[in-house]
Amino acid sequence: MTDKNKTNIESASTSTAAFVGLAEMGPDKPRRITSWTEFQRYYGTYIDDSYLAQSVFQFFNNGGRQCYIVRITRSDADPASVTVQNRAAPTPVEDGLRFSAKNKGAWGNYIYLQIENGGKDPGNEFKISIRRQEEIDVVPEDFLNIPPLEVHDDLSMDSNSPNYVFDFLSQNSDLIDAEVLEQNVSLQRGIHRGGFNPTLPLGDNNNFLINLDYDGWHLIELSDTASTFDDIATSITTAVVALLPQKKKNSTPDVAFTDFTCTTETVGDQTRLVLESGTNTPAGTVSLTSSVRIQNASTNNATKLLKLGESNGGLSEDALAVRRPANADVIQIGDAAVESPVTAVTAGTDGDAELIELSYTDAFHLLDNITDFSLLAVPGEPLIDAKTMIDLGMEYCQNRSLQDVFFIGEMAMDDDTPTEAENFRKSLVSPNSYGALYFPWIRASDPSGKSSEPILLPPSGYLAGLYARIDGRRGVWKAPAGTEATVSGAVGLAVDLTDIQQGNLNRINVNVIRRFPASGIVSWGARTITSDPEYKYVPVRRMAIFLRVSIYNGIQWAVFEPNDEGLWASLRLNIGAFMMNLFRQGAFQGSTPSKAFFVKCDSETNIQADIDSGIVNVLVGFAPLKPAEFVVVKISQKVAVVRVDPVTGDRTIISDASIGSGPAFLAPVGIAVEADGSLVVTDPDLVAVVRVDPVTGDRTIISDANTGSGP
Repeated sequence: MTDKNKTNIESASTSTAAFVGLAEMGPDKPRRITSWTEFQRYYGTYIDDSYLAQSVFQFFNNGGRQCYIVRITRSDADPASVTVQNRAAPTPVEDGLRFSAKNKGAWGNYIYLQIENGGKDPGNEFKISIRRQEEIDVVPEDFLNIPPLEVHDDLSMDSNSPNYVFDFLSQNSDLIDAEVLEQNVSLQRGIHRGGFNPTLPLGDNNNFLINLDYDGWHLIELSDTASTFDDIATSITTAVVALLPQKKKNSTPDVAFTDFTCTTETVGDQTRLVLESGTNTPAGTVSLTSSVRIQNASTNNATKLLKLGESNGGLSEDALAVRRPANADVIQIGDAAVESPVTAVTAGTDGDAELIELSYTDAFHLLDNITDFSLLAVPGEPLIDAKTMIDLGMEYCQNRSLQDVFFIGEMAMDDDTPTEAENFRKSLVSPNSYGALYFPWIRASDPSGKSSEPILLPPSGYLAGLYARIDGRRGVWKAPAGTEATVSGAVGLAVDLTDIQQGNLNRINVNVIRRFPASGIVSWGARTITSDPEYKYVPVRRMAIFLRVSIYNGIQWAVFEPNDEGLWASLRLNIGAFMMNLFRQGAFQGSTPSKAFFVKCDSETNIQADIDSGIVNVLVGFAPLKPAEFVVVKISQKVAVVRVDPVTGDRTIISDASIGSGPAFLAPVGIAVEADGSLVVTDPDLVAVVRVDPVTGDRTIISDANTGSGP
């Protein structure tokens, strides 16, 4: 094996979160977003029965960079839709196309479509501009003044086209889908309408090229005697019919030539030429490729005078052009009036069905094949029991194949006393080290603006962002707690706890969010929900996840290499270099690498049975950093012993620990220290004991026989 087969192990991401919950809108598959603005684009805004939007906002507000969203919908939710006529004349097909909101929910009832001819090929393609009513309760005077969210031009009704409306919107629109209904089978004769008011006479300019039903280009030479529009139309018809012997493709129907017609059409006081293929006549041959195209001739070109061809004001429409949806300035999906061109509507609904455990477990499993996230939260879902949610979340994290995700849980909003928090923690069925529990909920300004007073929000969104922020600044081995773990966007807590209350909850692995005068609102706990002492702390478990994922991904080069000492040595070197880099960053305990970690991959870890099975085993150990949960400060006071002259009253310091003079403090001259810590005067000449302030040096007499004060 050569060195080029090996790559340095890259650190796995630890700060990408996944949020699961109800949303106003959004796809039914996980989607990664990188900002609050992007969340609004794909998932909408705040809704009454979910805290997902508020939590994602606080995730980014507290330092999160990217996250996945898994939207849950009720089983009876429906997407909004509208059915539009096609363009067949004189009688349009009622069930032409159905446009539907991309996903379920009432949000789709506020989408508006504008349908126009296409920009590049206006005779055969069409354009859809998609707008959304910004405020549900405020209908704008003119929807065309609202900037479109999406514009899709040059859409085709040809299923073989790369811009086929069904495929194109499915792949490129985040807002709508289109369905070509089975009744929409209309066809027309391929037609080319010239520009108005051709110029006569033609003189020597009597040539142009024509292409019927994609047979190829043929030269048309008009009669020199044609002097009127009707003469020109007759001359063109005669010349095209005469082209049949020159047909270039066997697949082109003969009637395309033999039944071809050219007529004049007068609109108001203006006249133009109309050229039609011979296919798709009422009694003729049906052809999906029926078409008429005009192009300039290289010599004696007549197209400019006859106003034929797109460059001269002409417009070609092929057989499928009439299947396009009818043009309209405003068509509301889900709530349009049923009048031409709208033939049917279906209102979008959020549904009323009860959400059950299966709704969330199914949502979790949508994340099974996503490997670049490491945090999971279901923020404050009010429609399912919070205890059940934490058990489901931690079970999922523990049972993932690589055990590469950590769950951030919280209690129910109503659990707002230490006793309720303790009871909640003790009622969990499946606690493990792949999750942490936080208390209490956080009070914040209502981001939706509906409430003038602060509202309570679940802490998991805040904490996920805080995890990401601490990981970026200090590393995953640093506990996401302490005075630097400030909670941004919080104005208060559901309940403020004392040191004793926090200590009691900490002992049962409940992480408390607290408020301190100097630090503000901070995360003040870093324990997992487990009785396993090895993974008692959040940074230890997350560090283990980080190492497992990084090393697993970083040694894939070893697959299919010979499983022998050469491979084992390379693995030791590769992984050892990665661990050494982390050691230098201060990720482990231990003053030397040998005390901080080890990597073992040899004949002891790889027995012959494993080699025969194609397995290589690597054993990696590390000494984790564990957070200091309590800082114990011992405070003592320094005491001076003074002898007072009984005649003059003069005082002489004979022992002063504050300045280090005299005998040692614990055994000053004439003072004995009893077992209970009391001082006994053994020298009758000692008549005063003085306490000296260690900072200011001020002395206070605490016992003075001369004045009779003190003990």
